[in-house]
Amino acid sequence: MITVAAALAASGCRRQAPPPPKPAEPTIAYHQLGSWSGRGNLQTESFTSDTGALRVRWETTVQPGDAASPAQGAFKITAHSAISGRPLQEVVDSAGVGSGVGYVQQDPHVFYVVVDSRHVNWKFTVEEAVVY
Repeated sequence: MITVAAALAASGCRRQAPPPPKPAEPTIAYHQLGSWSGRGNLQTESFTSDTGALRVRWETTVQPGDAASPAQGAFKITAHSAISGRPLQEVVDSAGVGSGVGYVQQDPHVFYVVVDSRHVNWKFTVEEAVVY
């Protein structure tokens, strides 16, 4: 009886180590690489992405009094390699007016963007994803 009581008392005195902390969830932030606006076609200057992960926020509108209807509008953005010039990824292909977000997922790269548009005013911003 004494040995059982001693065993219970000894086991009650042990403290369990706290569980190890959970690893922090990665957080994604975006920083702006460039912003453009206009009408018609455009090729941007080149810009470097250290991650290759880009977010493109875009919007198209028509000017009041424009002879073309909003449905005739077209807007396309393609990301290109600034090294070889080849197209890497189509980011946006929109008919009419609208807005949205497109994403590019490539290796770290030097990019430029080509805009092909018809009958719309456009603006867009390219941001790079940074994980910390």
